[in-house]
Amino acid sequence: MRDLGVGFGYVMKGQRWVGTHGRWFGFGLLPGLVTLVLYGAVLLGLLHGGTDLVAWSTGFADDWSSPWLGLFRGFLLALLWILALFLSVITFTAVTLLVGQPFYESLSEQVDRSESGHAPESGRPFWTDLWISARDSLRIVIRVGLYGVLLFAAGFIPVVGQTVVPVLGFCVTGYFLTEELAAIALQRRGVDLKERLRLLRGRRLLTLGFGVPLAGAFLIPFVAVLLMPGAVAGATMMARELVPDEEVRGPGAPVPGGNPPEALGSAPGSPYASGDHGKGHDHGHGRGHGSGHGPVAGNPYAGG
Repeated sequence: MRDLGVGFGYVMKGQRWVGTHGRWFGFGLLPGLVTLVLYGAVLLGLLHGGTDLVAWSTGFADDWSSPWLGLFRGFLLALLWILALFLSVITFTAVTLLVGQPFYESLSEQVDRSESGHAPESGRPFWTDLWISARDSLRIVIRVGLYGVLLFAAGFIPVVGQTVVPVLGFCVTGYFLTEELAAIALQRRGVDLKERLRLLRGRRLLTLGFGVPLAGAFLIPFVAVLLMPGAVAGATMMARELVPDEEVRGPGAPVPGGNPPEALGSAPGSPYASGDHGKGHDHGHGRGHGSGHGPVAGNPYAGG
């Protein structure tokens, strides 16, 4: 149960981080505001044109007598609005992160630098990272939609539908919301979607402790805009726990095990070797730098 508190702690740490880095808070607000305006325009258009859309799509019912025609089209209009709001909630974060990819990428990198002085890089071109983010976001939205259909159907089960199902709904939303937010930092660490989901399953309570409070807050779009920069910062801090720097693979990342490049020069053909570097003396313990300790254990560059 401790992980629940740790996860919520990352939510608060992220909000505190952007609170003390005001410029980055304002920088991180821009994508959410743009997305909010886009969603607002779509919903406003639906509000004004929804009745006509329902009437056009149900022309076969024009000859129905009153009150059945009004009840039928009123039910469909309400269903259309519920569907639109549901899609808005489950896609808002994904679309905001996609629109704000360069913004949140920079924010996440800055959090990494403030924590350790180093920001891992994926080594891929920007457009490749953007494509991967869009593809993974679509996969997550589809999964959330499928869970949503199942939970909606389960909602008709007496008692369970009114008690257990809403709780499960928040848990599912929080879980995948955490994945979306943590993906920014984890993708730079070379962790793909399948591995990210495996990591989050392995720390399920940590994931829920982080994601469920945010899922509740994100139900209100404007609140989601305000909390998004801090959520990205907190998710980056959590990603640092899930994948420590010494486990990162990628350009500019620390060498696993913390060995500096000089320690790798002892291997024949090592890209770090230069001149006579690594031509240490054999003290009977293997090839080394003259220290007699031999090659670094587990070093992929080590010869012999």
